[in-house]
Amino acid sequence: MAIYFIVAGIAYLLGSIPFGYILMRVFRGEDVRAIGSGNIGATNVARKAPGLGVATLILDAMKGFAAVYIALAVADSRLNLIFPGYFNGTYHVPPILLMAIAAVFAILGHVFPVWLKFKGGKGVATGVGAFIALAPKAVLIVLLIFVVIVAAFRYISLGSIVATAAFPLFAWLLYRYQATPAVFAAMVCASALIIAKHHENIRRLLAGTEHRFELKQR
Repeated sequence: MAIYFIVAGIAYLLGSIPFGYILMRVFRGEDVRAIGSGNIGATNVARKAPGLGVATLILDAMKGFAAVYIALAVADSRLNLIFPGYFNGTYHVPPILLMAIAAVFAILGHVFPVWLKFKGGKGVATGVGAFIALAPKAVLIVLLIFVVIVAAFRYISLGSIVATAAFPLFAWLLYRYQATPAVFAAMVCASALIIAKHHENIRRLLAGTEHRFELKQR
């Protein structure tokens, strides 16, 4: 069981790196938490500094991807010397399960970063990076869904919610050979966590008061 805790811990620490907060501090001397929605994610950063918003998006996605990729490396039998006994056939750890666990904890790290008193972002970009490593074909489909919704309604939150909700379904349909119940459950948990962090957006969408996204350079 130690290997699961190791992977979860590494993924959480990677996910908890607050790139949006760091970039705004370094390049603008501002606390992104005092801007707009107060979120540390790419969308809020882009409202004040579009270039930094793009950088935040990329870096947040990369940390999610890296967490899952590291989990895959840990599951590689070549690491038997580091984790003796786990790869001898009797205690084999399914790579896809470790990868799914890493995805969940990378998102948890972004949403609840220890460095910012557990007040982080909504996990969309980190989730995208993690999901690309898990099920890239499914990500392509849900990204298309996201783009269509945002283009039609200009609501980033709505596009994120719908695309995130659709991901486990498409991952299941396109990767049945990997989708054991435990892996599917982990994907659902990861998606549910991201959607839950959009609870305020959901209330505003229902009330018709959600802000439409516009890039502004100040």
